[in-house]
Amino acid sequence: MDTTKTADPTAPETDTAEPRTTEAEAGLKDAPAAESAEAARAPEADLTDEDLTDEDLDDELHDELDESEARPEGVGSAASAVVAAGLGLVALSGSWVSRVIAERQTLVGQIESVNAATTEAKIEALYGDAWHMTALVNGVLSTLALLLAVFVLARPAFGAPGRTLPTWVRAVSWAAVALGALGVLLFGLMYFDILAPLPKAA
Repeated sequence: MDTTKTADPTAPETDTAEPRTTEAEAGLKDAPAAESAEAARAPEADLTDEDLTDEDLDDELHDELDESEARPEGVGSAASAVVAAGLGLVALSGSWVSRVIAERQTLVGQIESVNAATTEAKIEALYGDAWHMTALVNGVLSTLALLLAVFVLARPAFGAPGRTLPTWVRAVSWAAVALGALGVLLFGLMYFDILAPLPKAA
């Protein structure tokens, strides 16, 4: 008697293998997640000029105009401060213009001294007029330096609120104010014969 048993064809076959997903299916599952992460990282990357509102464009335009207006104003203020300081320094040290005018006035005084009746008149014609012209020209230069420096310092008060001059521009402007004020005081006293009066003849 044959005791071997054959498999029952009606019995369900048990599949012990684990289900495997193909690479294509895995890629399809990961694609939406990658797209959502990329969109979250750069939400504004795909914005174009059409997506921007009129308010955003106006703000950008105003910012560009403010920057373009601030640059010329800053350069002009810096140049004016340097010029003012230079004028004040030149006035105190003696300018070429004042020297030429003084020499011309000395020549005129020599011509006029021929007809001078007294010694004091001759001294006035030969030296006094030339000294006065030197003090006058240098005093005018000092006044210009002072006015220009004051204008630079006062300019931000009449411009847009919140704008200030750089530190070095303010420092140079204050130095020009000091030089100009000193020159105006000094040459004013010299012009009116208070600081260095003409000598008297014996």
